[in-house]
Amino acid sequence: MVLLRVERIELFKVPPRWLFLKLTTDTGLVGWGEPIVEGKAETVKAAVLEMGEFVLNQDPLRIEDHWQTLYRAGFYRGGPVLMSAISGIDQALWDIKGKHYGAPIHELLGGRVRDRVAVYSWIGGDRSKNVGEEALEKKQLGFSAVKMNGTEELHYVDSYTKVDEVVQRVESIRNTAGRDLGIGIDFHGRVHKPMAKVLFKALSPYNIMFIEEPVLSENWEALRDLTSFGIPIALGERLFSRWDYKSVLASGYVDIIQPDLSHAGGITETRKIAAMAEAYDVAVAPHCPLGPISLASALQLDACTPNVFIQEQSLGIHYNTSNDLLDYLVDPGVFAYEEGFVGIPEAPGLGIEIDEVKVREMSEVGHNWRNPVWRNTDGTIAEW
Repeated sequence: MVLLRVERIELFKVPPRWLFLKLTTDTGLVGWGEPIVEGKAETVKAAVLEMGEFVLNQDPLRIEDHWQTLYRAGFYRGGPVLMSAISGIDQALWDIKGKHYGAPIHELLGGRVRDRVAVYSWIGGDRSKNVGEEALEKKQLGFSAVKMNGTEELHYVDSYTKVDEVVQRVESIRNTAGRDLGIGIDFHGRVHKPMAKVLFKALSPYNIMFIEEPVLSENWEALRDLTSFGIPIALGERLFSRWDYKSVLASGYVDIIQPDLSHAGGITETRKIAAMAEAYDVAVAPHCPLGPISLASALQLDACTPNVFIQEQSLGIHYNTSNDLLDYLVDPGVFAYEEGFVGIPEAPGLGIEIDEVKVREMSEVGHNWRNPVWRNTDGTIAEW
């Protein structure tokens, strides 16, 4: 007997660069998701509406069956747009299921393995001149780790002056904030193989927590040449399913994977990706420079996933120029950071309450966020 049916799907494009999804059942129970590809909100919105036909008038509690349908009922599958659309629907279905059973999602996934999870805070890095002061400020706020963009635009082979500038920024953090602060350096896929080797060698003395996306994910085989420098390698925000991760994990070149719960198939798929990583003794640090629904989804996964070691979060990140992480929550205190950690939300479902009045108000403003287009000095397109 079907107890619930999905009756309505609504989407809200809200600043600074997010897309929220609301599923409403025939009983009035509501679930929220955050399906977004940054810079492609309208494209993902269209994909969600197309895929939504598979869940309308269906039982929202059959999450695995819905996931399989959404993924396999399309002859062409995978990639950022389709998997992000699935992600938002999946998050909203889990939110409904948790509320239906009166339990946070992590309890439905086997229960907690931790009471809180470490988080890091973003600082500048690519063009910033004061990262030392920024890092110290974050440390004084209680964060035990920060992440910074490593470089500005780099050609395939580029100037050692740019290498020196990267080292000077990292050195300024060590000199200002000390050796105990964790430093993640995001190469952002901007660095090609020749310069990645140079930068790894130059950064080896600075006790780096990890280097993220040292090369583009499609060039992951180049990581083989970077494993000897002793810096943990992180990768995965641009991998979208367990099939994308399969060869990467089997290679043994990656130490930390970074699936994004708004891109990699939602809670259902990221749970499976993390379990695969555990079998390879690989850590998980979920990617999340996005909004509160994405973070809440990640925290529910973190709660029951033993190989998670730290969680990204976007409070104060440079993208959040008009609105920030807490603006769309009825209770912003649900993401209270203390001593470098955040607690696991315990309310049913995702554990957060979305301020729907605010969401509807700001959806009238909307956004048209696009990432910058960078060029090298010779005029060629540079990776951003």
